[in-house]
Amino acid sequence: MTQHTTPTEDLVFGLTRLFDLPGLTGGSLGTDDIAAILGEAEKFSREVLFAGSREADKHGAKYENGVVRLPPGYQAAYKGWVEAGWQGISGPEEYGGQGLPPSMWVAVQELAGAADMAFMLCPLLTGGAIEALTRFGTEDQKQRWLPKMVTGEWTGSMNLTEPQAGSDLSLVRSRAEPLGDGKYALHGQKIFITFGEHDLTPNTIHLVLARLPDAPPGTRGISLFAAPKVLENGQRNAVRCGGIEHKLGIHASPTCVMLFEGAEAEMIGEPNKGLNAMFAMMNDARLNVGLQGVAQGARAVELAEAYAAQRMQGGQPISRHPDVARMLAEMRAITLAGRLMVLEAAHCIDQGRINHDNKAESRLALLIPIVKAWCTDRGVEVASLGVQVHGGMGFVEDTGAAQIMRDARIAPIYEGTNGIQAIDLVQRKLFRDNGTEMRALLAEIRATDPALHAATDSVAAATDWMLANAARPDAAQASAVAYLDAAGWLLGGWELARAAKLDDRYAPLASFYLRRLLPRAAARLAEIEAADAVLDLLGVA
Repeated sequence: MTQHTTPTEDLVFGLTRLFDLPGLTGGSLGTDDIAAILGEAEKFSREVLFAGSREADKHGAKYENGVVRLPPGYQAAYKGWVEAGWQGISGPEEYGGQGLPPSMWVAVQELAGAADMAFMLCPLLTGGAIEALTRFGTEDQKQRWLPKMVTGEWTGSMNLTEPQAGSDLSLVRSRAEPLGDGKYALHGQKIFITFGEHDLTPNTIHLVLARLPDAPPGTRGISLFAAPKVLENGQRNAVRCGGIEHKLGIHASPTCVMLFEGAEAEMIGEPNKGLNAMFAMMNDARLNVGLQGVAQGARAVELAEAYAAQRMQGGQPISRHPDVARMLAEMRAITLAGRLMVLEAAHCIDQGRINHDNKAESRLALLIPIVKAWCTDRGVEVASLGVQVHGGMGFVEDTGAAQIMRDARIAPIYEGTNGIQAIDLVQRKLFRDNGTEMRALLAEIRATDPALHAATDSVAAATDWMLANAARPDAAQASAVAYLDAAGWLLGGWELARAAKLDDRYAPLASFYLRRLLPRAAARLAEIEAADAVLDLLGVA
């Protein structure tokens, strides 16, 4: 029988051997350090977060008279999170953080997110808010807000969506009226605000997109503002929760309607350039949402393998039945491929931060939509396979497999639907540099292993087709999802092929992926040149 690695072992391997984080840090963060930190993260995640996640899901977040109360166990869990210093693991040292590379934060998030996805949405959004304030806030704003946010004593939220403005932010109507002395009064309604209101911390810094009175129309007229829940004088700001959504999954995470009724706020960054600042937060969130797909896959793998090993049918555990073995292998191989893809993107962030590497930032921009979309789509598929392995027991709530599927389903939707990620990949990344970065990536992939040659050449041909149709945006959009999906299957094969060359433990899974799963890229690529089949339905020439 193949001996499988654990997620923690995979993360240590990826960070130390596949991407050489110790070398990137000049040895200041060694392999033993990384292993020790992630070992503690795994322990906290399993003993604190996972232990209470089922009860938290059953209890859910409750709303009453403007107050949002989280499951009872979350108070102690969050206190433990803050006291252990997990929120600030990669936070700026000058504001109380530990200053470790961002990839360490990503690795910790996977372990904690697999334990309780709903809980981890709060630290995830706070981390994104810290990123935006660090890059675009004034020094005064940073001094007043970041020390409490970096420790986790305060949280952050991201307020973009409005009832009439979902993916089209040009329709944002929330307005900001100048009050003088650099202050503004925010008026408007935001929806789908994760952890917009809760009882874990006394204060939340809301980052809000709104328009100035003289703002130009469209996205060019959007500014970013920060509105604390509680003002510096101790008074409650004029922002409140108008209700929470009743959702398919992530029941313990409050998804809020937020009402800004003259809330006092400060501008972040420059007037009418709010999207520049908000995209810093959104890109951070998109990587971490891709990571949620991996994390839910990891939880599904653990439950399914444990169940299949003890469930007897036909005189043997069902894990010995070829079709169940196939499902388990698909779950494990896809999840590992996604894990390494996320670390690839995180490594680009490390290189940009530590070495100020512009090439790494270009690679990151290309990877973000692929990681977000491919990993979250696969997370749903792996969760579904996990239910299938359990059979009828997977369809009832007792085993926990159903919760994983319910929770995973949101990830392809929020932080930009996966269709939007595909359009971003093609129209904003591929077309802008005429495919230069994609072709460079494909050249690296092709040089890794002969088993990748055919798929790489096919993706290269599809890239040429996309570029040839740059003047036909409808055609490009009709085939964008298939193109992204094929690129994701290829990237996953590349990561596993590289892992197998470095460590024999990954060879069986890499061989399985390359032989059984990589051909799925060819199926998606076959769709691309048939864009007109979609356009004909719309009556578009």
